[in-house]
Amino acid sequence: MDQAYSRQSEDFPPVVTALAGAIRTDQVIGDPESCGVYSNDAYTTARQLPMCVVLPESTQDVVAIVNTCREFNTPLVSRGAGTGLSGGATPLPEAVLMVTSRMQHMGTPKGQRMWVGPGVRNQAISDTVAPMGLYFAPDPSSQIASTIGGNVAENSGGIHCCKYGVTVNNVCALEIVTAAGEVMTLGGEGLDSPGLDLLALMHASEGLMAVVTGVCVQLLPIPPTQKVIAAGYKDLFDASEAVAQVFEAGLMPAALEVVDGNLIQAVEGLLNAGFPTQCGGMVLLEMDGTDGEVEETVQAAADILGRKAMTLEVSRDEAHRLHLWKARKAAFPAMAMNSPDILVLDATVPRQALAPALREISLLAEKTGFRVWNAYHAGDGNIHPSVLFDAAQGQTEAAHQLGAEVLKVCLAHGGTITGEHGIGIEKIDYMCMQFSQQENQCFQDLKSAWDADGLLNPGKAIPTPHHCAEGGALHVHQGQFPHPELERF
Repeated sequence: MDQAYSRQSEDFPPVVTALAGAIRTDQVIGDPESCGVYSNDAYTTARQLPMCVVLPESTQDVVAIVNTCREFNTPLVSRGAGTGLSGGATPLPEAVLMVTSRMQHMGTPKGQRMWVGPGVRNQAISDTVAPMGLYFAPDPSSQIASTIGGNVAENSGGIHCCKYGVTVNNVCALEIVTAAGEVMTLGGEGLDSPGLDLLALMHASEGLMAVVTGVCVQLLPIPPTQKVIAAGYKDLFDASEAVAQVFEAGLMPAALEVVDGNLIQAVEGLLNAGFPTQCGGMVLLEMDGTDGEVEETVQAAADILGRKAMTLEVSRDEAHRLHLWKARKAAFPAMAMNSPDILVLDATVPRQALAPALREISLLAEKTGFRVWNAYHAGDGNIHPSVLFDAAQGQTEAAHQLGAEVLKVCLAHGGTITGEHGIGIEKIDYMCMQFSQQENQCFQDLKSAWDADGLLNPGKAIPTPHHCAEGGALHVHQGQFPHPELERF
C-alpha cells in the first residue's frame, strides 16, 4: 500500500499516470508486489495481476476512475473484500482493478432504512444498529469480512434467507456510477418506486453494468425470541427428506440448514463441541418471533424432524442456540483444515429434489474417488457440494470435471447452476448448458445497453455466442486464463 505510485516512474502505462492525476497518488497502486495482494478472490484457482489497483474513497473518485478508463479504452474490474467464490473479481492483466473497501461511510437509520457505502462489512451493519433493536437480515457465511457492495454484486444469501430473502429483498435503493460516468439512484426509500425495476436488475449483475457506490439497506427489528432445533440423521438423504416435510406441513423457519456427517466430524475435531459424530447428516432449524409463536412452531417442527431423527436437541437459551449454530458456521473452516484445496460448488434444486439430487452426487463422488462434503441452505434448495482435492497432485482438472457433472445433476432436477456465488469465470461454461444461445444473447444485449464499450468486468458471467457454439472451453490451468483473447462486449 505504501509503495503506491511514483509520478517519476516511466514504466506505467499512460492510463495509470492519468489515474494518479484524477485521484490522489496514494490511491493508486502500481508495483507488482503490492498488486499481487489483489490477484484473486476466494476462488483461488485463478490468479492474475491487474495493470494497477485504485482505491476510491467517494462517489466522485469512482466517477473520475470510470471516466479515465473510458478515455483510455481500458477495462475496469470492481472488487470488494475479495470473498467471492466464482472468480467474479479476478483481475485482468490489461485492466484497472478498483477496490471499494475504503468506501465505508454509514448514514443514520431513518424509518428502518440506512445508506451505507459499498465497502461497509455486512456484519458491521447489524453491529451498528443493534443498540436500536435492529439488524440486517442477509447473513452470508463470509459476513464478518464480505462487504455490502459485493453482496449486491452477487445477490448473496445466507442462513436466514429462508424466511427473509437474499440481498435484493433487503435493499431499498442503490447509488451507481454507469460506464458513461453518470451517477444514478435506482429504487428509493419509499415502499415502492415508479418505472422499471432496475434495482433488482443490478443485483447479481457482478459488476458488468455499473459500479455500486451506495446502498440503502432495509433494517428489521431483532426478533424477541429465537430457538434452534438440531436433529441428527442416519444419512444426508434422511435429513434432506425431513426438510421437504417441514415445508409440506406449511411451516416457515427463519433458517433451515443441513450439514453432512463428514463435516459434523470435522467440526467436532476442530471445536470438541459435543456434536453427534455418529450421524450422517444434521438439520439445523431456527424459528423466530414472539414467545408463544416460537414455542408452537418449534414443537410442530420437532414433531416432524423427530420421525426419523437419531438425535434431537432444542436450544435452551441464547448461548446454547449460538453453540448449536457452530455446527454450520464452522463447517467451511473445518473443511479447509482437511484438504489442501476445495472447489466449493453452488447450485440450487427444488426442495423436494434435495434427496434424489444428493444421492446422484454421492454416486458421482464414489465413482471418481473424490471426497465431496456438503453444508447447504436447505431452506431455499441452495446446495454447496464441495470437492476436496490437491492441486499439487495434479487433481485440479479432474475436480472441475466432477464439478461440471454435479451441476448437470442439479440442472436435470430443475435447478440452476448458481444460487448465490455468481457465475464469474468458474461457471461461464455452464451458462451454455443452462441457457440457449438466444438467451445468452439477451444477456449480452442487456449488458451492452449499460456498457456499450464493454469496459466493465469483461470476460465474466456472460459467454459469447462463439464460446457457446464450441460447447464452452474455459478451464483454468496453473492459475492462468487459457483465453486472454476473450471478447469484450
